[in-house]
Amino acid sequence: MEEPNKVVIGLWDHEEVYLHAIEKIRAKGVQIYESLTPFPVHGLEDVLGYRDSRLHTAGFMFGTVGTIVALSFMTWTMTVNFPLDFGGKPYWPIASFIPITFEMMVLFSAWGMTLTYLVRNRLWPGMVPRIYDKRTTDDRFALVFDADNVASDKLKELRDLCMHEGAVEVKDKQFN
Repeated sequence: MEEPNKVVIGLWDHEEVYLHAIEKIRAKGVQIYESLTPFPVHGLEDVLGYRDSRLHTAGFMFGTVGTIVALSFMTWTMTVNFPLDFGGKPYWPIASFIPITFEMMVLFSAWGMTLTYLVRNRLWPGMVPRIYDKRTTDDRFALVFDADNVASDKLKELRDLCMHEGAVEVKDKQFN
C-alpha cells in the first residue's frame, strides 16, 4: 500500500474515548489509514477489524526449511561426501542429528521471522519513518485518514465527525 501525501489527523487524549470513536467512525464506513497510540491499547486490533498475524505461519515455514537444510546437509556429509565406518556404527545416525537439527530450525525461524517482520512493516535500514504527530509517542492517540483523492466537502464531514466523537484536535498534513 502506497503512503498518502495528504492526510487528515484526528487526535484524542483518552483511550476509551478513542476506542469508542473508532467504532463510530468505522460504523459510518470511513476508511482509517493508520492508528497511532503512545502505548499498547487492549482491544484496539478488534475495534479496527484487524485479522490475526500470519507471522507464526512464516515462522513454522522457516523452521521447516531449517530442519530440511540441516538434515539434508548432515545426511549428504555422512553418507556421500565423507562416509566413516567407525566401530560398526550406522552411516546415517539420525539420533545424533537431533541437536543440530533443532538449532538450525530455531536459527532459521528466528532470522526468517525477524526479516519478514522488518520487510512487512517497512523497517529496513535507512528507512525514515513518517511522523504524523510527535505527541503520539507521549500522550495522544491519533487516527490518520488518507485525504489524497477525497473531495473537500467529504474532508469537512470527516473533520466534523472526528470532533463530534471526542477528538481534541483535527489537522491536515501534507508530505512531499
